[in-house]
Amino acid sequence: MAIVHARVDERLIHGQVAMVWTNTVGASRIIVVNDEAVKDELIIAGLKMAKPAGVKLSILSLKRAAEKFAEKAYEEDKVFLITKNVTDMATLIRSEVPIKAFNVGNVAKREGSRPIKKSVNLTEDDEKDIREMIQLGVSVTAQMLPNESDQSIVNML
Repeated sequence: MAIVHARVDERLIHGQVAMVWTNTVGASRIIVVNDEAVKDELIIAGLKMAKPAGVKLSILSLKRAAEKFAEKAYEEDKVFLITKNVTDMATLIRSEVPIKAFNVGNVAKREGSRPIKKSVNLTEDDEKDIREMIQLGVSVTAQMLPNESDQSIVNML
């Protein structure tokens, strides 16, 4: 199994993810990990429509994702893993999903958050999770598009 890219993007699959990121990282499967999405038929239908043709799609809960990766279920795929928020990504890493790096792409302004760049607003808990992941040796960047700088997010905190 190869996680070729992991991304936090509250929009999950959308134009940039479907066309630019998926092609750039050479993904053969997109895995969306979100506990709400797996229960919502409207979200599931939207994700199926948004995914690029020829790319497989899995929509999993946090628990199921950890189980599937532990079983090495995606060994033959080039996986592009997407979570809706930093907490979910950190939970996967703590669950020993083999994520060596992730990109924070789009997190909207919300109660208690502050902007660290145009498209990324983080809470204190988000920042704490990111710092913990970096301490664990995970590389964390903040990029909307692949052609943006991939410098460590620490420089923006």
